[in-house]
Amino acid sequence: MAVYTEVTDEDLSTFAAQYDLGAVLSCKGIAEGVENSNFLLVTERGPYILTLYEKRTRKEDLPFFLGLMEHLADKGIACPLPVAGRDGVALRELCGRPAVIVTFLAGMWPRRIMPQHCAQLGEALARLHLAVGDFRMERPNALALPGWKDLFAKSAERADEVAPGLRATLETELAALEANWPVGLPAGVIHADLFPDNVFFRGDSLSGLIDFYFACNDFFIYDVAICINAWCFEIDGSFNATKARLLLSNYRKVRSLSREELDALPWLCRGSAVRFLLTRLYDWLNHPPGAFVRPKDPLEYLRKLRFHQSVRGLGDYFLDDSDLDDSRTGGQ
Repeated sequence: MAVYTEVTDEDLSTFAAQYDLGAVLSCKGIAEGVENSNFLLVTERGPYILTLYEKRTRKEDLPFFLGLMEHLADKGIACPLPVAGRDGVALRELCGRPAVIVTFLAGMWPRRIMPQHCAQLGEALARLHLAVGDFRMERPNALALPGWKDLFAKSAERADEVAPGLRATLETELAALEANWPVGLPAGVIHADLFPDNVFFRGDSLSGLIDFYFACNDFFIYDVAICINAWCFEIDGSFNATKARLLLSNYRKVRSLSREELDALPWLCRGSAVRFLLTRLYDWLNHPPGAFVRPKDPLEYLRKLRFHQSVRGLGDYFLDDSDLDDSRTGGQ
């Protein structure tokens, strides 16, 4: 979450009058994340989240994102729900941007990732993957291999300003990923951005998932790889095998993983590392002036990529069949 567009009191009052939420009591920008402008909106009916979708979010994708949240909530997945105005319409416009109000999800994201957080994340992610089985809308992953190449092309000339040799590293890695990327794995709608700040806990219990604005159709195990990169490395860059084991084993308690999915995991972790390295690199080099949030460090994901490049199989993650033994063999 972040704030890129300022909303005046007059514009907010006109916008809020289209809803049956009572008077606006406060509206405060949320200065986290990198994509859209978000505000904590408090009305007489309680707290809500107001989101203005910035230029990188395509308006034509918004019915997919909003429909997905409604579908997941109907399936018992705790997530924000779009709020419709008095006319029954949820998606509106504010300050020249598409905008929506969603319900407030209570909880806080964990600032210090503990093993029990990863265990609950694994179960929640698997439940999400099962819940989308009958969701009929589709959205191709705009940040799959072709999208990575496009981002690289836009950043290549200045990449070495961020780290010497980064351009060559990315060029070589993209070629390797294209040659080794798996095909035919179980797929469906994935979250694709389930970082710690998108997972809320109340006390020791996971209370819900937020920020579905990168959701798309891709391999389910790729979503797992994104979570491994986001949750299973320590501040010093070291890989925490205990967290990875708990994430994977608790995922498999809910949804089985095939041998093919597990064998593909090292390449998918490399791909996930490149995806976030490239988006962070692009944002670092093209930071909008006046934005109330600092771009995230791309070199964090360069370090993760280098770790995954040294991996040849699950054993190099300190994982083996005894850690992940499961009598079920087919990914759903």
